Amino acid sequence: MRRAELSSAEKIDWLRLSRTAGIGPITFTTLLERYGTASAALEALPRLAERAGRDKPVRIPSVAEVNTEIDKSGRLGLRLVARPEPGYPKLLREIEDAPPVIAIGRNIALLERPTVAIVGARNASTNGKRIAERLAHDLAEAGLVVISGLARGIDTAAHRAALDHGTVAVIAGGADIVYPPENATLQSEIVARGCLVTEAAIGTEPMARHFPRRNRIISGLAPGVIVVEAARNSGSLITARMALEQGRDVFAVPGSPLDPRAQGTNNLIRQGAVLTETADDVLQVLSSLRLKAADPAADASKPLLSIENPSESETDEARRTILEALGPTPVPVDELVRRCQVSLPIVLTVLLELELSGRLERQAGQRVSLVT
Repeated sequence: MRRAELSSAEKIDWLRLSRTAGIGPITFTTLLERYGTASAALEALPRLAERAGRDKPVRIPSVAEVNTEIDKSGRLGLRLVARPEPGYPKLLREIEDAPPVIAIGRNIALLERPTVAIVGARNASTNGKRIAERLAHDLAEAGLVVISGLARGIDTAAHRAALDHGTVAVIAGGADIVYPPENATLQSEIVARGCLVTEAAIGTEPMARHFPRRNRIISGLAPGVIVVEAARNSGSLITARMALEQGRDVFAVPGSPLDPRAQGTNNLIRQGAVLTETADDVLQVLSSLRLKAADPAADASKPLLSIENPSESETDEARRTILEALGPTPVPVDELVRRCQVSLPIVLTVLLELELSGRLERQAGQRVSLVT
């Protein structure tokens, strides 16, 4: 499928919709499929939120606010790219919750090359950082672009070792925010010589909830993720889990059972991750087929679920049944359909309304849960 740039008006509508509170990537796609355009979806939002019982108006960014973001991004050397546009990374477009719009800069061509991600502990050991540096350097010399999250420890080591050949930093906050502060120089070097990627708006301060969202972009940009040191329940293991859900390969560097920072990676190996000691261990698994970008003919940005428009009376009748079937534990959408004996379009409409009212969270794998 041939892709084309959105018009200026379309780009503004995409940004306004994606920056609206309560509109995540899957909800964005759902709205686009239901209403056809971002403009039409924006017009429908107030009514949808009202039907779900939201007591405050939906806060939609103004055209002026979005134009300010576009201007500031441009001054920082970043380009805002929407999911249907040709500059959007092909591998990232494949994932179910691909960001509707991302900021990329400056060396966007790096994202067209074969990639691999390296993540790990923030409080990394000296040996862990040395291993990350060696892996990043050798993989970069072999022609792979190294992707990481610009965090302390392993991420920093990987970026620095790969900078001369090509590295991509995915950050959790706005492109104008430096985090962590001690990586200010490194972030500037990556902006100048590598590539910075974020889905966050200009001025967004990174918060705890932003990092898992960043992690799914790290894994989404690469066919394989290497984990170097990770304690149990660490953010790096979240990245590994997301990589598996996205169909990526996971690699793990083994460590001493006496070091808590090795517990996560050793457990990944027990679960089937590729035991990794050198770059060759990675290169042997990532075949030439996997290293290629996704097939340009594949329309991975198509909506996940097609939505019809049920009547308001049908939705009202089903809302109570669907609410009773929901809880804090995530449940697959198709199970809701079976359990409630309600059609898929009605279930999707109720879920959309609940999310706009702030009462619903979407999880990976088309699962949903009530906010407690």
